Amino acid sequence: MTMQEPEVLRETNPADPIADRVKYPRTPHLPWSPGLGDDDRRIESLDAFQGCRVIVTSKMDGENTSLYRTGMHARSLDSRHHPSRDWLKGFWGAMRMDIPQRWRVCGENLFATHSIRYCDLASFFLGFSIWNARNVCLGWDETLEWFALLGIEPVPVLYDGVFDAAAIQALWSERERERMEGYVVRIAGAFPYAGFRRCVAKFVRSGHVQTDAHWMHNHAFEQNHMREHAGERQWK
Repeated sequence: MTMQEPEVLRETNPADPIADRVKYPRTPHLPWSPGLGDDDRRIESLDAFQGCRVIVTSKMDGENTSLYRTGMHARSLDSRHHPSRDWLKGFWGAMRMDIPQRWRVCGENLFATHSIRYCDLASFFLGFSIWNARNVCLGWDETLEWFALLGIEPVPVLYDGVFDAAAIQALWSERERERMEGYVVRIAGAFPYAGFRRCVAKFVRSGHVQTDAHWMHNHAFEQNHMREHAGERQWK
């Protein structure tokens, strides 16, 4: 399967709730990202960013999760049960009927601690993109409108403006290591799934450790925490 073809479970029954599930694509690294792993790739070109408004957001250390009206899954389409996903299932259940058919909301499940411990989250789920029924990622401004309607907190925005590589590189310093694993750059406009690898790229801190393979096999985990009163706007 190529990057141009979304990884979708092909089902013949249109009523099947998993028929339109799409795996979130792997985000390429920026040229200056020090956290490139052996199986990672760098973005081929920054041309899609040049002269355009871009949004730079914190790359949060959690579990990539997609929410639909009919279900939800982590990066793997056949995600199994894990207690770290229970809070998000409740949150999703309270708002899922407001998600349009065949749309999906993508964000970070931050209920469990991975390699960074959070004590002042706005929510245990922070959204970063919404995709419509044509598999197009909505522009950032429209995305924020939908987040507000759905009661979803967005990931923190670090930069909103015309692409400036030097200014974006200056966003990171080593003292940020304790609160985020890096940042993500995307164009502010809408783009199709096939354009993801040209329109989105990430910076990952050096030495970042992926923990999923370890704690997902153990039901014991440390929980992150929301800031005081943040939960008043969230499902409980």
